[in-house]
Amino acid sequence: MGFFIALMGPRLRAETTATPAELVELGRAIFFDANLSEPKGTSCASCHDPEQAFSGSHGSTIGVPRGSRPDHFARRTSPSLLYLKYVPAFRYYQECDDPRLAPFGGLFWDGRVDTIRELARQPLLNPDEMNNPDGRSIARKIAVGSYAKAFVRAFGPGPRDPEITLASVGRALEAFLLSDEMAPFSSKYDEVVRGRDRLTAVEMQGLRLFQDPAKGGCFGCHAFSDTAKDPTSSMFTDYGYDAAAVPGNPKVREKRKPDLGLCERTDQTTPSADPMYCINFRTPSLRNVAVRGAFMHNGAFTRLRDAVAFYATRDTNPGRWYRSGVKFDDAPKKYRGQVNVTSPPYNRRAGDPPVLNDQEVDAIVAFMRTLTDARYRRIAQ
Repeated sequence: MGFFIALMGPRLRAETTATPAELVELGRAIFFDANLSEPKGTSCASCHDPEQAFSGSHGSTIGVPRGSRPDHFARRTSPSLLYLKYVPAFRYYQECDDPRLAPFGGLFWDGRVDTIRELARQPLLNPDEMNNPDGRSIARKIAVGSYAKAFVRAFGPGPRDPEITLASVGRALEAFLLSDEMAPFSSKYDEVVRGRDRLTAVEMQGLRLFQDPAKGGCFGCHAFSDTAKDPTSSMFTDYGYDAAAVPGNPKVREKRKPDLGLCERTDQTTPSADPMYCINFRTPSLRNVAVRGAFMHNGAFTRLRDAVAFYATRDTNPGRWYRSGVKFDDAPKKYRGQVNVTSPPYNRRAGDPPVLNDQEVDAIVAFMRTLTDARYRRIAQ
């Protein structure tokens, strides 16, 4: 049961009489309904395009998705919606050698919700995304949608509280986004795990560099099992949080307030309200990463190779990434001391040899391409 629904009490429960298959199809129809925005024309699929592994930009060229209105853009990039069924609920845990609580899990870049039912409300009501003014507006559109009869069959007829409608929409979208088809496990890597394929020499080199804590160090955050024969054991993320100090996105035209990530969570009773958690963002899964058109939470990079090279040379050649000449310049000055400067490959200084040379960066990218599901291999970077 989602946090929002639980808070509102039993009267807002999204109970359904639909079969699981019917609910998946209803969720699919809602996901692709471009009439649910204000003005019409923007659907969930606009920013989570099935042809781009359910990520995308809605035609934007600035790294973050375009909203339903001109000159309105989402604040952050739209991550892939594939494999959401494996994302754990947000929580804190105690690491044995660190007195601080470590954040873990949750949806969105800042982990602010735990279920699709909660997640669905946010783009629908966000003025920079689908721009509906309130739940009543959404309820009216649902009532005249091509799937209106199916919605009534699933959730019952009669007058409906707008909040109940939103909860029901979330329930249907949840069924679709958590369905088996949204976790295909059809990448080359998955076939290697199953013993049906082999990595090339370059891909194997990339895998070793990816795992090597003295080289790429990628495995530290993008964890996977290198022994399990079941692909579901390898999501290529530890669902933790990191302050990587990504450079600002120069294509975002208007001056926006700083994005503080985790410490902006709306539930200020949690430890995340502590400034020590500012500029931390959740580590995304690398599955289908080569299909993305923009990388990092702010869309700072448009090529996967640049994202890998940034990690390798952020500290050895900061001038390459921070054009202002100020290291970590996209983070407010008072939080720059919280940037991760200890975990490899960050544990180097300006002028040191980079931890990865160009060929090694290319090898890691080659390995990352093997994480692309079969449907998307033709468009992987």
